[in-house]
Amino acid sequence: MNELPRIPAALWWLAAAVAALWMLHLLGPILMPFVFGAGLAYLGDPMVDRLEDRGLSRTGGVVVVFVLFTLLGLGLLLVLLPMLFEQTRDAVQKVPALLDWVQTRALPALGITLPEGVSLGGDTLRAYALDLWSQMGGGLQALLGQLGRSGMGALAFLLNLVMIPVVTFYLLRDWDRLVALIGAHLPRRQEPAIRRFFQDADTVLGAFIRGQLLVMAALGTIYTLGLALLGLKLALLVGLVAGLLSFVPYLGTFLGVLMGLLAMVLQDPGWLPLVGVLAVFGVGQLLEGAVLTPLLVGDRIGLHPVAVIFAVMAGGQLFGFVGVLLALPAAAVLAVGVRRASALWLASAAYARR
Repeated sequence: MNELPRIPAALWWLAAAVAALWMLHLLGPILMPFVFGAGLAYLGDPMVDRLEDRGLSRTGGVVVVFVLFTLLGLGLLLVLLPMLFEQTRDAVQKVPALLDWVQTRALPALGITLPEGVSLGGDTLRAYALDLWSQMGGGLQALLGQLGRSGMGALAFLLNLVMIPVVTFYLLRDWDRLVALIGAHLPRRQEPAIRRFFQDADTVLGAFIRGQLLVMAALGTIYTLGLALLGLKLALLVGLVAGLLSFVPYLGTFLGVLMGLLAMVLQDPGWLPLVGVLAVFGVGQLLEGAVLTPLLVGDRIGLHPVAVIFAVMAGGQLFGFVGVLLALPAAAVLAVGVRRASALWLASAAYARR
């Protein structure tokens, strides 16, 4: 009787990876609290370790870090949400003026003529723009009403909110124990190589996440303060959007410049304020490339801008919003694997053989 062919271990690992990705795809709708919780736990673990080194128990350190995270989140919400609410309302109210400016000045300057009977500033568009804010304001009430009418929807919504701090707390408390448990189950022969890989990945991932968050916060602050000094009323809204989207190369800057120019045109249609908006974003880009990214992130990640854009788009296509959140960390870890594989290939006999 012939024996079945032995399947190489690499194929087993490949099959396991494919199965894991497929499970992530299927479980995408429920992964949000776990992704946020794991991310917060990963960011908070070094802080808890430092508190442990100073004599505090693991649980006590977790409580301190957890309270700090909670107070920081609540403080940002209490400060930023009312301001964003007000500025968003002002932005929506300026839509009719923007349509008039496009029709009376921008399009004629470009030599474009609208068909007869078509008007960007028509009554229909004006009414729609003026009613948009009230519709947006009622959107939250409609959402809450729908959730209240749907028991399962309300339960899922509340569970997602409640699960984030719960998952964060327990993962943060047991982080070192989970890492040790995983390490104890690694294949003994490959354990040193696997540990070195994950140590490199942890270094790259930690530098990327913490550094990128600081870069986003710094850019958002620079853009907001610069636009506020120019007198732009929507400075916070424009600066916050540009800073949050700055993790995708050039996307935050492009949208920030576009929003800033449009808002400034409606507020002060002179040339000098427009030049000021461009100067603010130019200074922000200069500081990001010359100071912020080298200082806060460093050059250990090695992700090309095209690779970053592709990773974000691919993550969103495959796993939705959760994929967007995981795209860049996963790409950073994958870059470590690619560099290690490249080094092994260049040192192999197959590469050296003529």
